Amino acid sequence: MAKDIEGGRHGDIALKDYYDPPPAPLVDPEELASWSFYRAIIAEFVATLLFLYVTVLTVIGYKNQSDPYHHGNECNGVGILGIAWAFGGMIFILVYCTAGISGGHINPAVTFGLFLARKVSLVRAVMYMVAQCGGAICGCGLVKLFQDIYYVRYGGGANELAPGYSIGTGLAAEIVGTFVLVYTVFSATDPKRNARDSHVPVLAPLPIGFAVFMVHLATIPITGTGINPARSLGAAVIYNQPQAWSDHWVFWAGPFIGATIAAFYYQFILRAGAVKALGSFKSSSHM
Repeated sequence: MAKDIEGGRHGDIALKDYYDPPPAPLVDPEELASWSFYRAIIAEFVATLLFLYVTVLTVIGYKNQSDPYHHGNECNGVGILGIAWAFGGMIFILVYCTAGISGGHINPAVTFGLFLARKVSLVRAVMYMVAQCGGAICGCGLVKLFQDIYYVRYGGGANELAPGYSIGTGLAAEIVGTFVLVYTVFSATDPKRNARDSHVPVLAPLPIGFAVFMVHLATIPITGTGINPARSLGAAVIYNQPQAWSDHWVFWAGPFIGATIAAFYYQFILRAGAVKALGSFKSSSHM
């Protein structure tokens, strides 16, 4: 069984059974000269492309099968449950495939949260976000290329605030939904937890995908579920209709606020980052 001691010392040796990587620098010149850096960017691009291609196709397919004007009904197609499974299942698959290459972010909000926690450098975070947004646009572009008529008819999978809901409600749904996702990411990838439970690294994509699934069940009726600015941007750019842009800021502000809260909560409260920093400051001041 792993030791449950984090801060104690035995002589000069810390009784710590896990390794916390040092904070990532804002700019790391060495990673710019490394092939693994560019390989990770490509992996994020391709993963986000595949994510949007499969999920937007699922959304459009359901709307077509349930369209009463084309001999469909609400019982046809995968339904909201199936759409939620498509989003959660694809995240599970893609995180599993890319975690060892890029970390499997596939979401600018996740990248932003990890940047705030100093898990990735500023340059890597920016390049990941660019790759994710580019991949999302290309993924939606492929959907439109293959199903142009259905794509335009059924809204292109773009996120919109549902009738009857205020902007405040939509923003709150995006904040809370993204908090659930980013909190799960931090928990599933915590090195302290991985040291105690050897199976956690293998299973990490499962709770992350399941978090996406659960959030979609809750928020599809409100906003269509963004919680991923790249997903919202890609669909809006390719669909490019006024309704896709009218409240588009909500699908950036909400996820980034939610990611910020999740990063602060996990790092400074659950992992007691603020207490550790204060203790380190006090000990250094008495030397």
